[in-house]
Amino acid sequence: MRVFTCSLNLAAGRLDHLGDLDRVGAMTGNRGRWPKIDQDRGVEDVTLLILEWLGEQGVNAMIRVDAERMVDNAPAWTFAASGGPLEGGMRADGRNVQQCMSAALAQLRQAGLSVPF
Repeated sequence: MRVFTCSLNLAAGRLDHLGDLDRVGAMTGNRGRWPKIDQDRGVEDVTLLILEWLGEQGVNAMIRVDAERMVDNAPAWTFAASGGPLEGGMRADGRNVQQCMSAALAQLRQAGLSVPF
């Protein structure tokens, strides 16, 4: 069984240009490696920006995919967040990253966080 987890250390500080959706390359210093984000494609393109913004708000957040659940055709994507202005932890699951992040954004907004993406 293999489980792949991705997490980010978001202690780097605030970025001044929240409206600039091509910040992933700027954040990593690898501008040639990261594709330019297409604003018309969907929430999966701004997932890292959402995680970064949450970190700036004092919220611990992560998204992960569970390969075993994917093979079993179960909702393999999980978003989890806690801390900061969230009163309790939250979790959202989905069969793909779009479903997972859409559910997560709805829950975050319901909890009072105005995610700008």
